[in-house]
Amino acid sequence: MAYRYQLDLQLFGGEKTERATPRKRQDARRKGQVAKSAELSGALVLLSGVLSLMIFGGFMKERFTALYTDVFMNRLMMEVTKANVLQLMNEYGVQILILLGPMLGITFILALISSVAQVGFMVTGEGVTPKFSKINPIKGFRNIFSMRSLVEMLKSIFKLLVIAYLVFNTLWGQKDNFSSLSHVSAEDVFRFTAKMTLNLGIKIGAALLIMAVLDYMYQRYEHEKSLRMSKQEIKDEFKKMEGDPLIKGKIRERQRRMAMQRMMQEVPGADVIITNPTHFAVALKYDGSKMEAPQIVAKGQDYVALRIRSIAKEHGVMTMENKPLARALFQRAEIGDSVPADLFQAVAEVLAYVYKLKGRAR
Repeated sequence: MAYRYQLDLQLFGGEKTERATPRKRQDARRKGQVAKSAELSGALVLLSGVLSLMIFGGFMKERFTALYTDVFMNRLMMEVTKANVLQLMNEYGVQILILLGPMLGITFILALISSVAQVGFMVTGEGVTPKFSKINPIKGFRNIFSMRSLVEMLKSIFKLLVIAYLVFNTLWGQKDNFSSLSHVSAEDVFRFTAKMTLNLGIKIGAALLIMAVLDYMYQRYEHEKSLRMSKQEIKDEFKKMEGDPLIKGKIRERQRRMAMQRMMQEVPGADVIITNPTHFAVALKYDGSKMEAPQIVAKGQDYVALRIRSIAKEHGVMTMENKPLARALFQRAEIGDSVPADLFQAVAEVLAYVYKLKGRAR
């Protein structure tokens, strides 16, 4: 069965199916609501730590050895005083910073790059502002059993399973080497343990990085979904940005009224009012010391023309009937403009006649 008219039910239901507008995205970003995966930063921190140990392992080993050698060879017999303890803490503090500096620096830089790559440079205090609505027990209980909490729980379980599998697989692959550790030196045991630990760290870091990338894609999807808007919300936002048409109409009406009042205030100072005689009225003023040509100080049609003639009559401004000139001035010039050049002759004749009559009156 075919219907003649199709209706968009979204206009009635309010379903959020539209992409978010730039303004809503900016508001969400200002509030700290961005698509970000904490798993990505954690995976990069783990990988950077493991890689730093692999790169600077020799350097760190030498520093550790020198530090312990100095303790056992030179510091055990040292007199325990306040000055000696402070000196020892200062020296060892600097040595530990030099020891851990490369690893901490690389880890910090990669964590910063990960955060900036996801959300860019963003500084907001919205997320740390305390909100008493968050301690609502009913809402908190509802969040515990929400779909987002279920997804986060499944992600954690899957991550633990992957890590457990990698640990088991790595240890099981080295089972034959464990039995021979009793026949090697302590240094070889340490070397074997360090190698296996670094190998396991790289495997776990790579696996977490892959899961973090997938989690970031999921977070972006959820973020876009949470920002969706209904058609009505988009219309309301557009009205808010552009202004309510009713309010804008009232503002324009008030502006027109104020402009009309200013125009009417110029009529008493005009030299002559040229009329149609009923449809148009144009007020002209000329001051030879300030103007190069006569100017139009007011003009109007129908009711406005009648109002201009009435004010002119009240203040003794002369009115002249000239249909072609009145229509030409009304159509070709705006308020504040000079008279068009091709109308100079006609306007000059009118002004000369007016000045002649005013001279006779005086």
